[in-house]
Parts: sequence; structure tokens; C-alpha cells
Amino acid sequence: MALSLGVDTGGTYTDAVLIRDEREVIASAKSLTTRHDLAEGIGKAVEAVLAQAEVDPGEIVLASLSTTLATNALVEGQGGRVALILIGFKEDDLAKHGLLDALAGDPAIVLAGGHNHAGDQKTPMDEETLRQWLEAHGREVSGYAVAAQFATRNPAHEQRAMEMVQQIAERPVSCSHHLSSKLNGPKRAMTAVLNARLIGMIDRLISRAEARLGELGVTAPLMVVRGDGALISAGFARERPIETILSGPAASIVGARWMTGAQDALVSDIGGTTTDVAVLRDGRPAIDPDGARVGPYRTMVEAVAMRTTGLGGDSEVHFISEGLKGGVTLGPRRVLPVSLVAMDAPEVVHKALDQQMRSATPGEYDARFVRAVPGLRADGLAPREATLLERIGDEVHPLGDVLRTRMEIKALRRLVERGLVQVAGVTPSDASHVLGNVDAWDREAAEKALSLFGRRRTGSGNMLAPDPKDMARIIVDQLTEQTVLALLETAFAEEEADFGLPPEQLARHVLMQRGLDGHRGLVRLDAGLNQPVIGLGASAPSYYPAVGKRLGCQMELPTHAGVANAVGAVVGRVTIRRSGEVSAPAEGRFRVHLEDGPKDFAEAEEALSLLETHLSALAQKEAVQAGAEGIRVTVLRDLKTAEAEGREVFIEGTITVEASGRPRIAAE
Repeated sequence: MALSLGVDTGGTYTDAVLIRDEREVIASAKSLTTRHDLAEGIGKAVEAVLAQAEVDPGEIVLASLSTTLATNALVEGQGGRVALILIGFKEDDLAKHGLLDALAGDPAIVLAGGHNHAGDQKTPMDEETLRQWLEAHGREVSGYAVAAQFATRNPAHEQRAMEMVQQIAERPVSCSHHLSSKLNGPKRAMTAVLNARLIGMIDRLISRAEARLGELGVTAPLMVVRGDGALISAGFARERPIETILSGPAASIVGARWMTGAQDALVSDIGGTTTDVAVLRDGRPAIDPDGARVGPYRTMVEAVAMRTTGLGGDSEVHFISEGLKGGVTLGPRRVLPVSLVAMDAPEVVHKALDQQMRSATPGEYDARFVRAVPGLRADGLAPREATLLERIGDEVHPLGDVLRTRMEIKALRRLVERGLVQVAGVTPSDASHVLGNVDAWDREAAEKALSLFGRRRTGSGNMLAPDPKDMARIIVDQLTEQTVLALLETAFAEEEADFGLPPEQLARHVLMQRGLDGHRGLVRLDAGLNQPVIGLGASAPSYYPAVGKRLGCQMELPTHAGVANAVGAVVGRVTIRRSGEVSAPAEGRFRVHLEDGPKDFAEAEEALSLLETHLSALAQKEAVQAGAEGIRVTVLRDLKTAEAEGREVFIEGTITVEASGRPRIAAE
């Protein structure tokens, strides 16, 4: 019996699963994610799943991890201090392409050098200036990013800069041509900067996770999920941590495919903070052709084409007073459910809720609480923020007892953005407790919180919904509506047909909405999704049947939908893709662009064959390094030609090689 362990660190929970013989889930467990040290939550989840399955940890032959760490770090502006070496570009390219924003005050130097489109040297690299700069400032940063103009056509200047950094500064280097073979130098530079920033953080996570698993007796090699759903070895992830962005969502799609066997479907994964929607085609997740976007940054990392909406079980519920009926909207920010914070501080929460319910009029801060996150450093705070954090201390407080002035609301928001403080309020999770769909936390606290929320007055002067169950149904109905819109937006974005409007407008268009209602008048309108939806996430069984009914589509809810990310973390394959180009700089000359510089040939087929052989060997070698065995190689040629004077002329050729295999497992 071969056992595989999958672990996923999400925003709220860390999940662990054990899979036997790559066929069935034999145990699953959850633990609250410990943001100050993810390895703690990983250890608790793995301990729980081992105890549930009653197996010897030594029987585990493969362990794999999907993590939101890289994604969250980039969104929140975290990571190490880095330096950018930009070769052959202009000084104003730093600001023009968003590199200054990404550097956020970290140093950069722009040097003469670079190559042209054909791979010929444009200007010699200014090594002396780089040497002086490295000798003066080289050790002030944790890592370097290097990007040279047309480095994918000739990487000589990037390679030389890397050698100098390693010799003089003795720091890790991220070269842009190692991370992408595509043209677009500024975008490659951005990718290299973000990769360099993440190296230390991902290295610490992997080291701590490996150590914690070792303490529990799990000695199997650790794999990590990449942003396209493939697996890579821990060592490979340490070198290219940028490739782990969108790791969690990618794992969920792989898990959905494994659990359902679906070939074509939409996959919707609802978590505590977000809903991630992607498309499964021919059994594989669709890849974003423009590269993964994380927060404000567009990278050149291959990752799943994912639309993320700030909608989850822990989304903040906002009151809409406009109109006679009023209503609510959800997200995009996450708050702690009142029913959850009541588990940690029941006396404080119930005392405050009871006191607020005795008041004749609703209060601005009714059913809202605040607490500090333990174990995090609070360096560099402004005086007002530091004072507020000190006032909050280690206890849970009603929000109205903590805020003394309106000015402190902004200070509180900054503390929340930095992850130092958490605010609790009414959420869909509380509504589910009131309706009896969930019984994990304090239902009585949820009922009181929804009673307080429903006392607010609409435009007609009436209360929104004084009965907590009515209020709960309004919240859950709104979650259904916003989920439907998220699915429609994704479907329209991936449609081959052009409807002439952006997906966001099409999803909300009056004809679309009347079609979903099944309008029957002089005109008959029907609308819905033409593909099944696979609903994932622990709360999917509570919310998604209504979504499927609204969209008139099949809604699949796998048995282990709540731990799909952890399942996907361990059932994927190791896949390495490498691309290269052959250009035609002159009549009768065909140029192959290689790591050690361009090579010219007299025949196009000769150049293409050499490139194919080179890329195949490179992809297979990297697949082995990434932890694959039983490797299979496939090759795709994309040739561009033109008609000239009655004959076909070669313009450019791109070859993409994919090496894919099973994860290498430990000897049983």
C-alpha cells in the first residue's frame, strides 16, 4: 500500500489528506492556518490526519504542498530587500513599466549593454560601473534580479552580470531568461524582481515544513504545486519560488479533475476570503496566455487562467440603505465571523451583543469586534497606529470600545492591511449557522449578530429583517447571486464568440438576467451555463446547489470538495515546458537562439532540429531535477511563413517541448 500526503495552506484553514495507491482518499483533516508560522498549522493538520487514518508515517512515499504564501506575499508587499540590474534599457523604463513600484524603494542600476532582436550585441556591457556599484552596495540586499534587453535571444550579458554578483556580493541571483523564454524585457524584469524577493521566504517555509514533517516521522520527499497545477521538487521551488504563485487555486482544479473525472467544466472554489473560478478543458486547466497576475503585478509565469472574486464564507456583509427595500452586498474584504470569535471570547462577545440588543436604536459598531494577531512583529508603525495596537492588547474587544475618534478608523484599517489586527463582523458563515446548515461555531452569537444587523432601517423606514433567519436568507441569497455573476463573467471571458461587451457587463446585462429568470412574454428568453460546474470548498454543499439551479446547469459537489486543494497537491504530475525560437535575420540564414548564444544554419529544418534536440534534453534534465520519473516528451512546432514571389518564405519558428512524468517517490 503506497500512501501519499497532500497539504494545502489556505487563508483560513490548512488541509491535509492521505491518499492510498493514487485511488482513494482514506483520511482528511483541517487545522486553522497559523500565519505567523505556516509550519505550525501544517504540523497540526498532518498530526490529525495521521491519527485519523491510524497509519505509520514511514509508509508515506510522497508528500506535497500547495501554498498561498507566495501569492499573499506579493499582494501584501512582503518579501526580502532586493536589487535590480537592468541592462540595455533606459532609465525611465523603471517608472514606465511599474518596476519602481515593484521595487518599493529597493535599489536599481541601469547599465549600458544588451542585444538586438537578432541576438547580436547592441552595446558592450558596462562591467566597470557594475563592479563599483556591487563593491559599494552589494551586500545590502538579500538577492538580485538581472534583466537584459533581448536576453531570450542572447543571454550573455545576464550571465556575465550573474557571475559578477556571485563573485562580489555572494548573493542569490534571478536571471530573467531563466524564468521565461518570451520576449518583453520589462515584464521579464518584473518577474525576476518578484522571484528574487520571494526566495528567502519560500526557502524558510520549505525548510520549516520539511523539519516539521520529519519530526512527525514523514521522511518522503517534499514536492510543491506550481501555478499551472504541475508538481516540482522542493529544491526546484526554492530556486524559482515565483512559479508557486496561484499554487492553491491550481491545486484545486487538479483535485477537481481527479475526484470527478470531468473533461470539460467550470471549477468554482469558495474559501473563506475568495471565490476562484477556472475552466477545465480536455481534462486540463486553461493557462493564462498573458502570464499570471497577482495583485497589481503581471508576471511571465505560466499559471491557470483564474478569475478571483473577493467573495467567501467570511466575506464582510455590508448594508445597503438605498431604495425602499434595501439589501446587502458581500466582500471584498474578509472579517472573522462573529460565531467564530465567540468561541475564543464567549463572555466578551455575548455581553456586548446583549448590551447592544437592549439599545433602542442600531449602533454603527453593533456586532463588530477586534483583536490583535499574536506572534507578529509590529515594526515601523505610526504613533496613532502604535497607540491603537497597544490599546487592543491581547484581548477581544467590542469595536466601539476601542475606537476613540474617527481618525482612528484609518489607523485600524492600516493595522488590518498589515495583518496585525483582525476585525470580526457578520458573514455568510454566521448566516449558515443561523439556518442550521453549519454547526461548527457559536450559533447563538450568530443569531444575536444577525438580529442586530437586521434592525437597520431601509429607505422606506422599515427594518431590513428583524428576524435572524430572514436576515440569514437575505445574506445567503446575495452570496448565490454574486457567485452566479462570478461564474458568468468567467464563462464570457473564455467564450470563443465575441459579444461586443466586457464579461462584467455581459453577466449583468438585462437580457442575461431575464434569460436566467426564464422570461415569457412576446419574447421567450432562456439563459444559463452550457457546462457543468464543479463546486469546491468546505462551504460549497451549503451554497452551491442554489447556484446550479439559478444557472440551469449540473452542479457537481465531490465528496472531498472541502479539501480539494490538498488532494490536488498530491495527485498532479511533474511537468516542465521549455520554448525556443528560430529566426531568419537574413535571406538563407536561420538562427537558433541558445543559452550559449545564437547559432546560424543554412537550412531551416537543420536549425529547427537542433533546437528541438536541445530543448528536449533541457526539459528532460529539468524534469528529473524537479522530481519526475517515467518521463514522456512531447514537441509542438509553431512556424510562421509568408508568400513572396510565388514561394513560401520562413519568417520565424517557435518550438515548445513538454517533459512530463510521475513524481519520484521514496523507496517503500
